Amino acid sequence: MPRKSKNLKYYEAVGRRKESIARVRLHLVGADKTATIKKSTGDGTLKIKQGEIYVDNRPIAQIFPAEYEKKRYMFPLVITNNVDRFAISILINGGGKNGQLEAIIHGLARAIEKIDKEEYRPLLKKHHLLSRDPRTKERRKVGTGGKARRQKQSPKR
Repeated sequence: MPRKSKNLKYYEAVGRRKESIARVRLHLVGADKTATIKKSTGDGTLKIKQGEIYVDNRPIAQIFPAEYEKKRYMFPLVITNNVDRFAISILINGGGKNGQLEAIIHGLARAIEKIDKEEYRPLLKKHHLLSRDPRTKERRKVGTGGKARRQKQSPKR
C-alpha cells in the first residue's frame, strides 16, 4: 500500500545524552515569518518567530544564558547555514543542564539531517554531531559502600 505524502509543517528528531532526552522540531515558517505551535502544557498556542528557539515554551536564552552554551547549541545551525531559516521548539526531559545541552545539540543535528541528507549529513558527520555519546553513569554494585566502585571500609582490628 503506497504511503500518502503528508503536508509537512516541521522536521522532528530526538537527541539523547546521559539521562536527558530532547525532542527537537524545526518548524517551517509561513509568509508572516512565524510558526504557531501548541504549548506542551496544553493551555493554548505559542507563536515563534523565524530564527527563535524555545525550550519548554521559554526562550532558550533563559535556560542556557551563557555565551559558550549559545555557541554550542547554535553550532549545528551555523555549519549548515540554517541559523534564521526555522522556528525551533524543543521539549526536554531528565538529566542535568550539561546533559540537556548535549541532547539538544544531538537532536538539532539529527533534525537538520532530515532536511537534505546529501548536503548536510557529511558536514554534521565530519564534526561528530550525529553519533550519540553512550557514556552514562555507572550503576551501583552490590556490596559496595554506596557508590559503583567504592570498597567498604575494613575494621582495623
